[in-house]
Amino acid sequence: MAWNAAGHARDAEQALATQSKTFQQSQDGISQRLAQAEQTNAQMQGEINLVGDKLKLTEDQLASARTQVKQTRADYTKKLTDVQATLATKASADDVKALGTDVTGVKSDLDTTKGNLEQLRGEHGELIARNHEELETLKRMGERDYYEFTLSSKGEKEHVGNTTQIELRGASAKKHQYSVALYVDDMRVEKKNKSINEPIYFYAGGSRQPLELVVNQVTDKKISGYLSVPKTAATSARVTPSN
Repeated sequence: MAWNAAGHARDAEQALATQSKTFQQSQDGISQRLAQAEQTNAQMQGEINLVGDKLKLTEDQLASARTQVKQTRADYTKKLTDVQATLATKASADDVKALGTDVTGVKSDLDTTKGNLEQLRGEHGELIARNHEELETLKRMGERDYYEFTLSSKGEKEHVGNTTQIELRGASAKKHQYSVALYVDDMRVEKKNKSINEPIYFYAGGSRQPLELVVNQVTDKKISGYLSVPKTAATSARVTPSN
């Protein structure tokens, strides 16, 4: 019995020693993890403090930028006011007089152009433009609608306006003549050996005013001109011989 008791005592002592060793290891592990947690916490606290400092710096920069923008706006408003005052001061009677002279000159040029146009009228009383500048003047007058066109080769066709198709049949720069075919309302009429600035007249159905075709430029391969259409012309058309 003494021997058994001694054996049990030794076993209990060994078990206690093993448990003590295990507990010590666990305690050491907990201490290490606690130390790591404290280190991590210290790093996070440092980063938080750094972010706080940066945010504070950003707020200060934002406030400074707002102050600069406000000052810039005030300076710009003052400069604008000064410029307006200076311009108002410089708008003297001489400047107004010079402007009036320029307007008078433009009006005089326009009157001269209109006078030149008045000298060239067709048999139906319509003004005829001999170049692009005169055509622009006619457009500004607004009495008729004008459509410019260019045909660059024999046989080329182009729709001009709403109802008319023009085909180049021939051209001679030496003779200043050209020939075209007009297609209107499913009809074809050919006009041969027409001269530069010589109007060709044909009528749109339902209209008492003729359409007017004028060619201003002729080369051996190309013609350029315009079609003049009365503003009351109907959408359909019929072709009649010109006088």
